[in-house]
Amino acid sequence: MTNYYLNLNAQSNGDHEVHKESCYYYYMYKSGYNFELLGSFNNEIDAVNYAKIKHPEYKIDGCAHCCSKAHRG
Repeated sequence: MTNYYLNLNAQSNGDHEVHKESCYYYYMYKSGYNFELLGSFNNEIDAVNYAKIKHPEYKIDGCAHCCSKAHRG
């Protein structure tokens, strides 16, 4: 299982992205952005679905690089 994080800072298109703990972009930006630990999941689809339930007010997508199966662009 892998830890997943939600970026609480929206991108320019309004998306809040879910990242794996091992993602390059999570590590690159974690000090300058506000990330929330979603928890440990078997796959990115489960993590993104959980984030959508936990934050229905956000437009949530998976990171194109580390969560490509859950990325809708």
